[in-house]
Amino acid sequence: MPQSQEDLRRLLADLPHADARAQADAKARNDMLTKPQGALGKLEDLVLWLAAWQGREVPRLDKVQVLVFAGNHGVVAQGVSAFPVEVTAQMVANFATGGAAINQLCAMAGAELKVLDLDLEKPTADFTQAPALGWDEFLDALRRGMAQVDNDTDLVCIGEMGIGNTTVSAALAHALYGGAAQDWTGRGTGVGDASLARKAQAVANGRSRHAAILNDPLEIARCLGGRELAAMAGAALAARRARIPLLIDGYVASAALAPLHVAAPGFLEHCWAAHVSAEPGHLRLLQRMGLSPLLDLGMRLGEASGAATAIPLLRAALATHAGMASFADAGVAEKSD
Repeated sequence: MPQSQEDLRRLLADLPHADARAQADAKARNDMLTKPQGALGKLEDLVLWLAAWQGREVPRLDKVQVLVFAGNHGVVAQGVSAFPVEVTAQMVANFATGGAAINQLCAMAGAELKVLDLDLEKPTADFTQAPALGWDEFLDALRRGMAQVDNDTDLVCIGEMGIGNTTVSAALAHALYGGAAQDWTGRGTGVGDASLARKAQAVANGRSRHAAILNDPLEIARCLGGRELAAMAGAALAARRARIPLLIDGYVASAALAPLHVAAPGFLEHCWAAHVSAEPGHLRLLQRMGLSPLLDLGMRLGEASGAATAIPLLRAALATHAGMASFADAGVAEKSD
């Protein structure tokens, strides 16, 4: 695990790749199944993606991890959220007792839920005034995220809980990709017009405050991010190093990985965006990251809820790939040309 920023940069420069042979074998199998080639659309793309990263002609989803990371943010003092920071810990407690949406979605999807509280009693610094995290804090959160990924997992899903973290996400996107602060800023948990204006101003102020590091995406992640975002980045890095496919949840999870994508443009090859959220900046961010979302349901909850909702789609893809007969087995004539 990285002990310094130099270690992290070295890891990002030496990422393992997908198993091309497994992907080719899966495609050969898919092409023999009793359907016109491509007739199952994105389900076929999904199973080939799973095969490539699991290294199996017939992938499996026996063990699926949903990882939710929770953190608090000093920028909330700017009046950018509809809820106080205490809600983060209260929702973590709700996760623990099984009362949240993500608990129900994981049970439905056959996934194991793990929730990690990242020093909720110690919010990050207000990024409009100072770097959100020191390098030691950032790397500690990243390592803790990496440690949550089990190497025998077939699929990892990442999500978060953190009051104020859509402001953080907007600030990261604005710093990485420019444009106007308003382009990246939405209502989050439902703020009114006055709070929305404060939120956009905080996003703009954050970029201005850290103008000197805008050419370094990892510094952007440290100075404008948060512990739960660093932990999601760590989980994604651990999944890549173990060649485990990963579903990204919503705006915050996407923003957490955006600095790694800018630092190492091939980083997201093992990832798929589970959904596009109702946050107006999310689709724009996915486009900049080269990601196509599986679902568009108007969701904006976080908690990895969109990622968990997408797991059954992957199970559907796998069921067809693993269970269908070939043309030869079924005695069905193949296409003639």
